[in-house]
Amino acid sequence: MDVALRAVVVGGGIGGIAAAVALAQSGIDVQVYEQAQRLTEVGAGVSLAPNGLRVLERLGAGERIGRVGARYSSSQLRLSDGRVMPHEPYQFAVPGQNVGIHRADLLAVLAGRLPPSTVRTGYRCTGFSQDDSSATVGFADGSTATADVVIGADGIHSVLQGFVVAPAEPVFSGVVAYRGLVPRPADYPAGTIRMWMGEGRHFLVFPVRAGQLLNYVGFVQSDTAVRESWSAPGDPAALAAHFAGWDPIIGQVIAAISGPGGSGFQWGMYDRVPLPRWSIGRLTLLGDAAHPMLPHLGQGVNQALEDAVALATLLGACASPAGVPRGLAAYEGLRRDRTARVQLGSRRQGAGYDSSGSQLIDRRWIYEYDAWAEAVALT
Repeated sequence: MDVALRAVVVGGGIGGIAAAVALAQSGIDVQVYEQAQRLTEVGAGVSLAPNGLRVLERLGAGERIGRVGARYSSSQLRLSDGRVMPHEPYQFAVPGQNVGIHRADLLAVLAGRLPPSTVRTGYRCTGFSQDDSSATVGFADGSTATADVVIGADGIHSVLQGFVVAPAEPVFSGVVAYRGLVPRPADYPAGTIRMWMGEGRHFLVFPVRAGQLLNYVGFVQSDTAVRESWSAPGDPAALAAHFAGWDPIIGQVIAAISGPGGSGFQWGMYDRVPLPRWSIGRLTLLGDAAHPMLPHLGQGVNQALEDAVALATLLGACASPAGVPRGLAAYEGLRRDRTARVQLGSRRQGAGYDSSGSQLIDRRWIYEYDAWAEAVALT
């Protein structure tokens, strides 16, 4: 490109910041607009799978991720009483290949790859318009930002999604998750991710922050919809009641929620039916704005990372701003079917966990995918 493309990313979460890093590495002039007053993630962990770690390596973040994350040396599926359940290697996390990380640590690592002036906070997106040559985002304070391409990375309640397709409400999964962090007990083996499975519920624990903390999530079926929130407080007593009589290790984790360094939140789990399209003209969607998914395959963040590198690669190949709509069409064509398959697979995996581990999915097709290589093949 003789003149650098200009990109505006709306949303400063992990997907949006990863997209900004990838776009900048592709020679694109990028600005991020985030509605919160500061760039932050609430206290919870995510599991980075091989497909996501491959992207982070390409973004130059691999070494730092290795220092602040916790690589799994052991992965265990267990029944509710603690008995270990044999499983195929790719039905769960792969020892030596998956990493647990605090969401705030991952965001900080990615943001550290950007010049400070790239991210602007306190900008709530309220509108969008475009013509043949540019696209403009409007904000609540009356200001606007104009670029060659606009990327909606503004989450499951995306404002920009409504400019691409008819608005669709998120779908409640019938499951409520209690989640948070506790200090890792001395007798909990370092580098171990464990999933306990029973009828109608399951409980996940994995290390984050270089193994100092444990991320826990208790998944419980519910007839009552709970709002989608990363920060609604959870009740440790209610969680303890749901898992009464299960493996005592779970009880120890739950007891630690109310102690020093513990935290607990309640999270209604929602996804969406796959969208019929992601892009229109110079506007496209990324991450949860395009494909919110349940966490049962551990792929929400990993798929957003794949989106980021694929989008940046295809936009970086545009010879001029005139090629942006064609680049976005290629991005959507590459990503939409794959993410839809992961969305639907996540639903099935959750049902498998809630039936004591029956019919779990082989994740090889997820983990072995190289989003950058697939995008390069289209350029």
